[in-house]
Amino acid sequence: MDRSGKREGDTGVSDSAARAAQDLRVAFSLLRRRIREVSEGQDLTPSQVSALTLVSKSGAATASALAATEGVRPQSMAATLAALDRYGLIQRNPDPGDGRRQLVTLTDAGRERVEGTRQARSEWLAQAFQERCTEGERQTVIEAMALLERLARP
Repeated sequence: MDRSGKREGDTGVSDSAARAAQDLRVAFSLLRRRIREVSEGQDLTPSQVSALTLVSKSGAATASALAATEGVRPQSMAATLAALDRYGLIQRNPDPGDGRRQLVTLTDAGRERVEGTRQARSEWLAQAFQERCTEGERQTVIEAMALLERLARP
């Protein structure tokens, strides 16, 4: 310990802040995993679902930009996009700014798939709140979400 009573390497974070951070990480990880399980179709792998969602959020994007955003090698993203293309969920069009590149977008079927996935996840979570939590607990979650949103903002 130094003269201030802190242990070497002590960050100055209270025990309650450290516990809140740990509990939130664990709960978030479990909830994220469960939500993914609810909507994953047997025909798409988790990486394909992730890429499809990314294309939905990105709009028109190149495969290399998608790979960089997803943190995977371009070759891996190319294989994932090829599978999504076979399912008819994406389409590739020449980049108007550079005809050598292709922009990836969702097809109508891809948009329907993404929206269906979102809806299934939302419905599962709302039903879980309805069945497993009291009204007071749901209000506590709503209040906690406001705090977490404030924490996440710069």
